Amino acid sequence: MALAPRTYTPLLDMSTIPPLSSGDVHPQCITEEGLWSTALMDCFEDAATCCYGFWCCPCLSCTVSGRLQQPYCLPLCDLPCCLASTSCLVPLLVPPAGLALRLTMRNKYKIKGSVLDDMMVACCCSWCSWCQMHRELKRRMNVITVQNVVSVQPPSIVTPTTVNMATETGHGQRPAQVLN
Repeated sequence: MALAPRTYTPLLDMSTIPPLSSGDVHPQCITEEGLWSTALMDCFEDAATCCYGFWCCPCLSCTVSGRLQQPYCLPLCDLPCCLASTSCLVPLLVPPAGLALRLTMRNKYKIKGSVLDDMMVACCCSWCSWCQMHRELKRRMNVITVQNVVSVQPPSIVTPTTVNMATETGHGQRPAQVLN
């Protein structure tokens, strides 16, 4: 069975990025248009996402990338940046895929912020950034879980009735039982 080729949308359209602003815009825990639905450090808003990000952040980042209709393995390009930052205990490099996907999400959902804020978040708090993006996608996409429901109807009640075959055929046969 052949699968249809997957189409990808461009990560970032440079013409739609707003210019850098001098004011800091921080994500807020408000579900208004233009703001993040949860704050960066709101781990307990969705404990499952927090655990997913803590125990397997590369898997979470690939899930976010796939839900944004980007190549699933794109965030794995950030591993050298994360390893360099972990070994030096200082964020040295901005993870390019994490930053690009964060900018894509802000652009797609018209979330306020600046490129500088996204760079700082992607560089210094990458795990929290992936968790925040995952929570945002879950809320924006309204993922509905469908469960199989089996409807069981009680069996119909069968009552035996007797028909006098002798009167119908006239040959004096014994009555037979007929089920409805």
